[in-house]
Order: sequence, then structure tokens, then C-alpha cells
Amino acid sequence: MSKTIIRGALAAGVASFALAMSATAAGAAEPAPSVPSATPASTPGPSPSPTPPAAQDPVLPRPTGPHRVGTTTLHLVDGSRPDPWVPSVKKRELMVSLWYPAKPSGGQRAPYMTAEESRLLLKEQGVTGMPGDVLSRTRTNAIADAAPTGRRNGLPLVVLSPGFTMPRSSLTILAEDLASRGYVVAGIDHTYESYGTSLPDGRTATCVACPGASADPLGSGAKTAKSRQADVSFVLDRLTGRHPVWKGSELIDRSRIGMAGHSMGGASTSWTMVNDSRVRAGINMDGTFFVPIPEKGLSRPFLVLGASETSPGEDPTWDRDFERMTGWKRWLTFEGADHASFTDYPLLLEQGGVDLGTPLKGARAVEITRQYVAAFFDQHLRGRPQPLLDRPSRRYPEVRFWR
Repeated sequence: MSKTIIRGALAAGVASFALAMSATAAGAAEPAPSVPSATPASTPGPSPSPTPPAAQDPVLPRPTGPHRVGTTTLHLVDGSRPDPWVPSVKKRELMVSLWYPAKPSGGQRAPYMTAEESRLLLKEQGVTGMPGDVLSRTRTNAIADAAPTGRRNGLPLVVLSPGFTMPRSSLTILAEDLASRGYVVAGIDHTYESYGTSLPDGRTATCVACPGASADPLGSGAKTAKSRQADVSFVLDRLTGRHPVWKGSELIDRSRIGMAGHSMGGASTSWTMVNDSRVRAGINMDGTFFVPIPEKGLSRPFLVLGASETSPGEDPTWDRDFERMTGWKRWLTFEGADHASFTDYPLLLEQGGVDLGTPLKGARAVEITRQYVAAFFDQHLRGRPQPLLDRPSRRYPEVRFWR
């Protein structure tokens, strides 16, 4: 499952990043204790009042759109199905972050992740000897629980699904940018598939799915994609159904829903579209298609964004499923990018003085990803033609068009 986990260069970079970020911190953290899959964590769930960042803490880039950005966290429970990874848990629990255009607010910036989620991510990457909360101190742009703004049924909705083992926060830069451009964005933590998901009652769910992914990558990949489709459809039910869980749900245009995902999240996007017609347009960012698109095809717009090595002939699942896309479609690769280039982490690592060795640097990868993702959704959810998607651009010579 090479495209569903952090590759070696990024894992090593996480270690160096944590060391750099903690170099001026007072004292060193003790080695972290082991945490079972769903036991009380050392910190509670998401807090609306994160600690102000220190001078050395990482900072997310400003969104490029005209709107201020708010965010809120939802704890959703699906009582209709047991958890796919822990069958003894009879209800599927999900943590969801929403980003959206917001009214001016004097509130505090939202936390990037919880201290416990940061600790588990570093622990699973073999990082020791520094404060475990270093990633949780990342400075975001969104204001926690700010009042949403927009006209009724006026905002398109985009669902974001992260890579395997990764939390929903790994796509925060993209989420904040889309929200600043006038989208509601729902980022989903797929419980028991990430290194750590903090739940409101103080528990932290860890990666129960990880051993199976190592033992049977293809089988586990297919199971994960199907489980995520069920997660996404449930979240759409709770956001756009008759009794929505979010006070700003009336702003969502239910006819304009898209989905994008990185790695396993991207692999889940096509399968979600096959099974849920509400998702009108989708993006796979460097994820293997573990569940094939049916031979009858997928007629809705689809964009595949790949790293340098994801050209035709490199991943047979891309060749197979791209041929089965019968509607608008594009296959683009970013020269100099690697698997992690579509996430927040390369840029955050660079702020800590870490060079991952990829020709496409983190800041440039962020710029290109935000531009092409926004162009795709502007064209297919808002009906605004985007020449950027029709041909190579002198402004972005790193982007190569295939097929």
C-alpha cells in the first residue's frame, strides 16, 4: 500500500522537524507511554482555545480567497452500523472539521490538532526526546466557532478525506483556502485508520486498521475505500438531511457537492461517487484505485493529480480507471513532487529547516495544489470555465498534462 502511508523521506523529515521545532523549548518530554486503541488519552478532545504559538512554532500560509475563515468540530455517531475495524463497537463514531466563510470575529484561532494526536503521530514515526505536542502548536488561520456567512443554499460543499494513518488536519491548508474562496469544507477523520483521533470524552482511537494494511495491502485497501464511502455518505446525510447537525447547514447548496482526497482518501473518492450520486465532482490526489470503477463507467467530472512518478504505465489502477471515466476528466502530474506534496507536511517541515530532497518545495506544492483544486471545483460546482484546466500553463510549468 505504497501510496497510503508516509514514505521514508517524510518520516525522517518529521523527526528532524520535531527536533528543530523543540530546540528552543524549555526541557524535554519524557518518553510517551503506549496507548491502546481506544483508552483514556493524556489530553481531552479538541479545545476551542489553543495555546498561543511560540515564535518557533510552525505557521500555515494565509488563504488566498476574499473571505475570512471559521471552523468548528463535529462529533457524529452513526447508530446504523458497527465500526468496521472494531466490531464490538456497535456505532461508528467520526470526528469532522468544518471550514467555511465566516463573519468578522474576535475569537481565537483553532487548534491544528490535539496534543495527543501530535504525540501519537510522532510516536508512530519513531520520534522521541522532544515535546510530543509540537505539531499541535501549528498556527492556523481559521477562527474557532466563528459565525458562518453566506446566502441560503449559496455555498458549494467539498468533502476532504486524508491519507491512510493521517488525521483530517493533514489537509488544513487546502481546506482553509477553499473556505476562503466561498466553499464549505468537511474534513473527516476515519476513526481507527489514523495514528490518533481524539474523541470528546477524552478517549483517543488509534490505528486498529494498520496491521491489516501491512499484512494484506490490496484487501485492506478495498475494505478501507468502501468503509470511507459509508463514512462520507453518512456525513452528507447529517449535513444536508432534514435535521442537519450544523447551524450553518442552510447555507449549503445540496446540488453542488464535491469530494477530494489524498492517497487512500483519493482512492475512496471515485468509489464514493459510484455509490453516492450527490457527489458531483471528484479529485484523487496520488492514491491507488483499490476498488475499480465499474465497467459501465463514471460519467461525472474527475481529476487525478499525481506525483512525478504517477505517469501512465506506472500504476495500472490509474490506467484502468481513467479509461472508465466517461465524463470530463484530466490526468495531471506535478514534476518534482512526491506522495506527501499534496499535504501540509512538506511546508511545515521546511519551516523547521528540514529539506526532504524533493525538487518541488513545500510552498510551491501548496500553491499549485490550491490553484488546480480550486479551479476544478469552480468549473464543475460553480459553472465557471477555467482555462487552467485546458492546457499547460506558463505560470505552473511543473504541471504536466497526460492523456
